[in-house]
Amino acid sequence: MLAAYWPLLNLRLKTDRLVLRHPDDNELAHLAGLAARGVHTPGERPYLRPWTEGNPQETATHVLQQHWSRRGDWTADAWALELGVFQNEEPLGMVAVRSREFPVLREVVTESWLGLAYQRQGLGTEARAALLYLAFDGLGAESARTEVFQDNAGSQGVSRRLGYRHDGISRDVRDGQVLISDRLRLDRADWHRMDRPQITIEDLAPCLPLFGI
Repeated sequence: MLAAYWPLLNLRLKTDRLVLRHPDDNELAHLAGLAARGVHTPGERPYLRPWTEGNPQETATHVLQQHWSRRGDWTADAWALELGVFQNEEPLGMVAVRSREFPVLREVVTESWLGLAYQRQGLGTEARAALLYLAFDGLGAESARTEVFQDNAGSQGVSRRLGYRHDGISRDVRDGQVLISDRLRLDRADWHRMDRPQITIEDLAPCLPLFGI
């Protein structure tokens, strides 16, 4: 019944190994607990907003609140689709694709995290590819952007494997220090030249008005 008003609940992105979809409340709690147990090795600081640097309760609460707020703040002019990543119904992490003024700019930004136990298996690359397939082939995006700290080898590697190109740098401040990130961009033409896993989308059509399409 709820999906009649919020059809994104039925949206599915499928690869050979993964399903990306909205988590139910129990699955969201599982994902929050997974994040609380760690999404990077101790001492690493891969995020500008240090959401993983509090205690486990604070990290879990952030996952819950961000997911709820993104649903509640959604408009056709400014949206952020956050999906759980599942393998054989087991939650592995979360991904998001977001945009502002998408019908005009046709540009998206992606985010992701996986639990430590599921990293270094190509799953992050596969999940990002599914998001990009939704953006380019499902929604008609012209480009995708991401910003990555220069010392974040894992995220840099995923982006390069998927065809992103260097697009300058950005400078931010964290804890009173300047942080430099690489801006990376993937254009539509480069995306279609890349080899990628088999990806399918289910139940997108009812969702299109929510994306401003």
